[in-house]
Amino acid sequence: MQARMKNPAMILPDAMKGIQNLYKAMSQGGVPQQTLELVHLRASQINGCSACVTAGARSAKKEGETDERLFAVAAWRETPYFTDAERAALALAEAATRLSDRADAVPDEIWDEAANHFDEKGLAAIIIMIATTNLFNRLNATIKEQAGAAWS
Repeated sequence: MQARMKNPAMILPDAMKGIQNLYKAMSQGGVPQQTLELVHLRASQINGCSACVTAGARSAKKEGETDERLFAVAAWRETPYFTDAERAALALAEAATRLSDRADAVPDEIWDEAANHFDEKGLAAIIIMIATTNLFNRLNATIKEQAGAAWS
Protein backbone atom coordinates (compact mmCIF):
# COMPACT_ATOMS: atom_id res chain seq x y z
CA MET A 1 0.00 0.00 0.00
CA GLN A 2 1.05 3.53 -0.63
CA ALA A 3 -0.13 6.86 0.73
CA ARG A 4 -2.33 8.92 -1.57
CA MET A 5 0.00 11.88 -1.30
CA LYS A 6 2.77 13.33 0.81
CA ASN A 7 1.63 14.41 4.26
CA PRO A 8 -0.10 17.83 3.99
CA ALA A 9 1.92 19.15 6.93
CA MET A 10 5.06 18.47 4.90
CA ILE A 11 3.69 20.09 1.74
CA LEU A 12 2.80 23.36 3.46
CA PRO A 13 5.91 24.37 5.44
CA ASP A 14 4.02 26.83 7.67
CA ALA A 15 1.75 24.00 8.81
CA MET A 16 4.74 22.01 10.06
CA LYS A 17 6.19 25.11 11.72
CA GLY A 18 2.90 25.55 13.58
CA ILE A 19 2.88 21.90 14.65
CA GLN A 20 6.48 22.14 15.82
CA ASN A 21 5.51 25.17 17.89
CA LEU A 22 2.69 23.16 19.47
CA TYR A 23 5.18 20.45 20.46
CA LYS A 24 7.52 23.08 21.86
CA ALA A 25 4.65 24.53 23.90
CA MET A 26 3.67 21.07 25.20
CA SER A 27 7.15 20.59 26.60
CA GLN A 28 6.63 23.69 28.76
CA GLY A 29 3.65 22.25 30.62
CA GLY A 30 5.61 20.24 33.16
CA VAL A 31 4.01 16.93 32.20
CA PRO A 32 6.43 14.00 31.93
CA GLN A 33 7.18 13.26 28.28
CA GLN A 34 6.29 9.61 28.87
CA THR A 35 2.77 10.67 29.90
CA LEU A 36 2.38 12.79 26.78
CA GLU A 37 3.58 9.86 24.67
CA LEU A 38 0.99 7.56 26.30
CA VAL A 39 -1.73 10.14 25.57
CA HIS A 40 -0.60 10.32 21.93
CA LEU A 41 -0.55 6.55 21.61
CA ARG A 42 -4.02 6.08 23.12
CA ALA A 43 -5.68 8.72 20.95
CA SER A 44 -4.00 7.22 17.87
CA GLN A 45 -5.21 3.73 18.81
CA ILE A 46 -8.78 5.03 19.14
CA ASN A 47 -8.58 6.69 15.74
CA GLY A 48 -6.97 3.67 14.10
CA CYS A 49 -4.03 5.68 12.81
CA SER A 50 -1.40 3.03 12.13
CA ALA A 51 1.25 5.61 11.25
CA CYS A 52 0.80 7.44 14.56
CA VAL A 53 0.49 4.26 16.62
CA THR A 54 3.78 3.02 15.18
CA ALA A 55 5.53 6.38 15.49
CA GLY A 56 4.07 6.93 18.96
CA ALA A 57 5.25 3.57 20.26
CA ARG A 58 8.74 4.21 18.88
CA SER A 59 8.83 7.68 20.38
CA ALA A 60 7.66 6.37 23.75
CA LYS A 61 10.38 3.71 23.68
CA LYS A 62 12.96 6.46 23.10
CA GLU A 63 11.61 8.17 26.23
CA GLY A 64 12.23 4.98 28.22
CA GLU A 65 8.78 3.42 28.03
CA THR A 66 8.64 -0.34 28.57
CA ASP A 67 7.12 -2.87 26.19
CA GLU A 68 4.89 -4.11 28.98
CA ARG A 69 3.27 -0.70 29.40
CA LEU A 70 3.10 -0.01 25.67
CA PHE A 71 1.35 -3.31 25.05
CA ALA A 72 -1.18 -2.46 27.75
CA VAL A 73 -2.13 1.09 26.76
CA ALA A 74 -5.27 -0.04 24.92
CA ALA A 75 -6.41 -1.82 28.10
CA TRP A 76 -5.00 0.64 30.64
CA ARG A 77 -8.00 0.36 32.97
CA GLU A 78 -7.45 -3.37 33.49
CA THR A 79 -3.71 -3.25 34.17
CA PRO A 80 -1.60 -2.32 37.18
CA TYR A 81 1.07 -0.59 35.09
CA PHE A 82 -0.04 3.05 35.14
CA THR A 83 0.00 5.72 37.83
CA ASP A 84 -3.15 7.54 38.86
CA ALA A 85 -1.91 10.64 37.01
CA GLU A 86 -1.30 8.63 33.82
CA ARG A 87 -4.75 7.06 34.14
CA ALA A 88 -6.30 10.51 34.46
CA ALA A 89 -4.43 11.69 31.35
CA LEU A 90 -5.48 8.58 29.40
CA ALA A 91 -9.12 9.03 30.41
CA LEU A 92 -8.97 12.65 29.29
CA ALA A 93 -7.39 11.57 25.99
CA GLU A 94 -10.17 9.09 25.38
CA ALA A 95 -12.96 11.54 26.19
CA ALA A 96 -11.47 14.40 24.17
CA THR A 97 -10.89 12.07 21.21
CA ARG A 98 -14.35 10.47 21.28
CA LEU A 99 -16.29 13.73 21.41
CA SER A 100 -19.56 12.35 20.09
CA ASP A 101 -19.73 9.29 22.36
CA ARG A 102 -21.73 11.13 25.05
CA ALA A 103 -23.78 14.28 25.44
CA ASP A 104 -21.14 15.80 27.71
CA ALA A 105 -18.00 15.02 25.73
CA VAL A 106 -15.63 15.49 28.66
CA PRO A 107 -17.64 14.89 31.84
CA ASP A 108 -16.73 16.71 35.05
CA GLU A 109 -15.65 13.44 36.64
CA ILE A 110 -12.93 12.93 34.01
CA TRP A 111 -11.93 16.59 34.06
CA ASP A 112 -11.81 16.76 37.85
CA GLU A 113 -9.62 13.67 38.09
CA ALA A 114 -7.17 15.11 35.57
CA ALA A 115 -7.21 18.45 37.42
CA ASN A 116 -6.37 16.61 40.65
CA HIS A 117 -3.10 15.45 39.08
CA PHE A 118 -2.09 18.30 36.78
CA ASP A 119 -2.02 22.06 37.18
CA GLU A 120 -3.38 24.38 34.50
CA LYS A 121 -0.14 24.34 32.48
CA GLY A 122 -0.04 20.56 32.64
CA LEU A 123 -3.65 20.28 31.56
CA ALA A 124 -2.92 22.67 28.70
CA ALA A 125 -0.02 20.48 27.57
CA ILE A 126 -2.14 17.33 27.68
CA ILE A 127 -5.04 18.96 25.82
CA ILE A 128 -2.70 20.31 23.15
CA MET A 129 -1.15 16.83 22.78
CA ILE A 130 -4.61 15.32 22.36
CA ALA A 131 -5.62 17.94 19.80
CA THR A 132 -2.34 17.68 17.86
CA THR A 133 -2.57 13.89 17.84
CA ASN A 134 -6.12 14.08 16.52
CA LEU A 135 -4.93 16.50 13.83
CA PHE A 136 -2.23 14.08 12.69
CA ASN A 137 -4.62 11.12 12.90
CA ARG A 138 -7.04 12.88 10.57
CA LEU A 139 -4.32 13.92 8.12
CA ASN A 140 -2.94 10.39 8.04
CA ALA A 141 -6.33 8.66 7.71
CA THR A 142 -7.31 10.93 4.83
CA ILE A 143 -4.15 10.34 2.82
CA LYS A 144 -3.81 6.70 3.96
CA GLU A 145 -0.37 7.26 5.45
CA GLN A 146 1.35 3.97 6.08
CA ALA A 147 2.82 2.76 9.35
CA GLY A 148 6.54 3.38 9.46
CA ALA A 149 6.34 6.44 7.20
CA ALA A 150 9.19 8.92 7.49
CA TRP A 151 7.93 12.46 8.00
CA SER A 152 11.16 14.32 7.51
